[in-house]
Amino acid sequence: MADLDLHRLHLLREVARSGSLTSAAAALTFTTSAVSQQIAKLEHEVGVALIERHPRGVVLTEAGQALLRYADEIDRTIEAARAEMGEFAGLRRGQLRMGTFPTVGASLMPDVVLAFRARHPEVAVTVVSARRAGLLERLRRRDIELTLLWDYPWERIEDEDLTLIPLMDDPTLLLVPNEHPVASRRSVRIDALQDQEWIVRDEHPVADVLRRVCRDAGFDPRIAFAANDYQETQGMVAAGIGIALAPRLALSALRPDVVAVPLAGSPARRILLAHLANRRLSPAGEQAASVFRSTARRAKAAGLRSSRVSQPG
Repeated sequence: MADLDLHRLHLLREVARSGSLTSAAAALTFTTSAVSQQIAKLEHEVGVALIERHPRGVVLTEAGQALLRYADEIDRTIEAARAEMGEFAGLRRGQLRMGTFPTVGASLMPDVVLAFRARHPEVAVTVVSARRAGLLERLRRRDIELTLLWDYPWERIEDEDLTLIPLMDDPTLLLVPNEHPVASRRSVRIDALQDQEWIVRDEHPVADVLRRVCRDAGFDPRIAFAANDYQETQGMVAAGIGIALAPRLALSALRPDVVAVPLAGSPARRILLAHLANRRLSPAGEQAASVFRSTARRAKAAGLRSSRVSQPG
């Protein structure tokens, strides 16, 4: 087999994406004839047909799909190499790219960014928010240098490619309306809530937390409403539709008609700072990691100042 041409692999990806030689040619500012010739040369290099032509376009053959998977992996590797070589050349000096997820993106992360910018105003800071899988993908592609992650005791993140720095534990709290019988308690046990109806975040880890703590107490929760976010959750709690669980860091904007009550024995999620184990942090990354640790220490000591956790009456 002849050496593969990376430009032709890129062209194959565009053909697969657009579903047509003509569309691929337009996207790459080539002629359709040139695209067709390059695909033919690539097929000659690998010795098998890679596309099938149809009246309305083209589709990849099974071999073409297999080659495209390798092409995608090559592309990721090249992008990672470019990013790392850019660091060696100093091209990323003065830039810090970090990742977060929504509940800390509205609470812990803003404090980190403000503190970091106060210390290093010359460094440009970029923050992206995504779910855990998306954050890990961006980390591996070196699109970001540091990211916040979370895990629970039954689902620890174990990845030898990552360096994980535990920052703090984020306890699970019970959300009830102001007039609820348990609203003024110092804490409440989950088994005292068997007759309650619940509001959950649909397809969210907090729903798994609710099921686990209820089943450990010997009952299954009755779900009254599936919310899209914690603000909607709070609205339904305030309206008396049900009660809910939420991590403390998700409650940076707690409604005045909702109370957060500590739940005795409830699981806490770990808030983690992660970076690639085989990647040396940039000077900006090292400084940011220090800011993360100091900000988390203050959050642990003082709690979120905007959260109204119930106190004994």
